[in-house]
Amino acid sequence: MVASKKQKKALENINSRLQLVMKSGKCCLGYRQTIKTLRDGKAKLIIVSNNCLPLRKSEIEYYAMLAKTGVHHYTGNNIELGTSCGKFFRVSVLAITDPGDSDIIRSLT
Repeated sequence: MVASKKQKKALENINSRLQLVMKSGKCCLGYRQTIKTLRDGKAKLIIVSNNCLPLRKSEIEYYAMLAKTGVHHYTGNNIELGTSCGKFFRVSVLAITDPGDSDIIRSLT
């Protein structure tokens, strides 16, 4: 029971930081745009939902390793990740290019 409270608190912390990034920073939502930003070397952090396809997940991790970019595996599914971004659609992968006022990059990597 204690572990679940701790996990929930961490998830709320990530969600609040992600909302701050969406307001004050810049990010790319979706698989294609994430791959493009990784190829360009603009991505600072990649967030992947837990129900992202395994082949896509491994491809993103490979590109992130080449670009020396951090990857965070979000504990929720793509619906929850889209909701925490403030969108009404599903988001399986997102790339943060400019964190803005948030300290999400320092806290997750």
